[in-house]
Amino acid sequence: MGFYADWVLPGLLDKACANPQIMALRRQVVPQASGRVLEVGMGSAINVALYDPEKVVSVWGLEPSAGMRRRAEKNLAKAQVPVDWLDLPGEAIPLEDNSVDTLLLTFTLCTIPDWQRALAQMHRVLKPGARLLFCEHGRAPDPKVARWQSRINPLWRRVAGGCNLNRPIVECLESEGFVLGEHSSRYVEELPRIAGYISMGEARADK
Repeated sequence: MGFYADWVLPGLLDKACANPQIMALRRQVVPQASGRVLEVGMGSAINVALYDPEKVVSVWGLEPSAGMRRRAEKNLAKAQVPVDWLDLPGEAIPLEDNSVDTLLLTFTLCTIPDWQRALAQMHRVLKPGARLLFCEHGRAPDPKVARWQSRINPLWRRVAGGCNLNRPIVECLESEGFVLGEHSSRYVEELPRIAGYISMGEARADK
């Protein structure tokens, strides 16, 4: 992985993904999870404290980065729900078909190289009618902002661990067979516009 990717980047991402504005968004989404949960891109387990232990049976945390899994140890030590690591990329989910009650994506879909394959895997493991909960940043609707996202994206992706500024989140979900339920997309004013257009809500596996 290299020194930067394995030791420097996890700390930078952890700090960025736990700022107050992002945590406020997480608090709106994560507590909705129930049953057996698959969290794709668990990172440093920031979300673990937000799960409702009365609703969640267990959590599979999929996180390929060894550096992020190291940073997760302190959060997992305080977890009120059982968590099992899956240390494979999102394109290869080692779970049976129709085995997941809730799938959680928070600031993850932007980083998965083969997002089509990953979403197909997520669709496969979700039970029929089960929910995918998401909170993601992505391509802005304003042409000027979107152009800047595309200009900056090649450099951004290299320094931010594969994160893409201009991935159209809602369109990605719909293209892989998810049916959008209640959801919204908006700029979060406290965040820079190139990274602050947030889509959040729920989608269901159409099977």
